Amino acid sequence: MINVLFVCLGNICRSPMAEAVFKDMVKKKGLEGQIHVDSAGTGGWHKGNPPHEGTQSILTKNNIDFKGQTARQVIQEDVAKFHYIIGMDVENVGNLRRMAGHTKTGYIARLLDFVPDLHIEDVPDPYFTGNFDEVYDLVQEGCKALLDEIIEKHFSE
Repeated sequence: MINVLFVCLGNICRSPMAEAVFKDMVKKKGLEGQIHVDSAGTGGWHKGNPPHEGTQSILTKNNIDFKGQTARQVIQEDVAKFHYIIGMDVENVGNLRRMAGHTKTGYIARLLDFVPDLHIEDVPDPYFTGNFDEVYDLVQEGCKALLDEIIEKHFSE
């Protein structure tokens, strides 16, 4: 089982969007039993809350299921459990690396590191910008590239 964790600041906009999009892609590839997907936030302000209304709206518009998602904060055990720990921006990645310290950890990277031809490196936070459409497009591109890499590394013959 490959474990993938998406991380943003509060776990109500970007990371739950990435979790839902990635789960949808994993399901369509028939890899549900082989790839586990979750999301969390570096902060705990929204713990227990569902995704932001903007995230819910864009996922619903694109027929992507997010039922049952609630915000949670990254915990130390996540750093060792997950093979891929994917931050939405450089700040999230820095926080994750500090949390990991010298602990054996999964691969920590930004989502858009998997899409090298993009003009942007961080997924902007729609909590502040309100631009859920742009974020959805970036999440789609990043998730597709990440899944392609995981399939190539772990599931190709």
